[in-house]
Amino acid sequence: MKNLIIFAHTFWKNSKVNRALLEELKDNKNVNIHNLSVIYPDGKINSVKSEVTLLKEADNIIFQFPLFWYSMPSILKEWQDIVLADILYGSEPKALENKTFKIITTAGSEKSFYDTLDFNMNEILSPINLSFKFIGVKIEEPFCIYGANKDNLPIKEYLNIFK
Repeated sequence: MKNLIIFAHTFWKNSKVNRALLEELKDNKNVNIHNLSVIYPDGKINSVKSEVTLLKEADNIIFQFPLFWYSMPSILKEWQDIVLADILYGSEPKALENKTFKIITTAGSEKSFYDTLDFNMNEILSPINLSFKFIGVKIEEPFCIYGANKDNLPIKEYLNIFK
């Protein structure tokens, strides 16, 4: 299976947790890490055709990002707006049907914090998931690493996603 991780981090240079997670996957031949923070340092998605090609070549599409203000980093939202619109309104609106989509996110707070707000991660991430569902992609449960600033990261559980 070909897994495409579309990754974004507003503060990529200072990332510890997400950088460590991606480092664990660097030699995995089933994973293509597409770091928008590095590829488009100016925040402008200017190669839509190559982005669409990457999506078409993948079996599983994964957004990985740290959760900021109950949402994704702005460059990932920009990517979603431009690339998914190109697919939906372009010549191949069904190009991603039968692929799967999953969100992997890190949250600085513990799960109990979100529970006290009566939020669960599915609710918080639903606008992103619905966008992919709208274009025919199968949605998988998100994987969230809560308390991401702690030293004991669930690396094994993270790596199991890509088996």
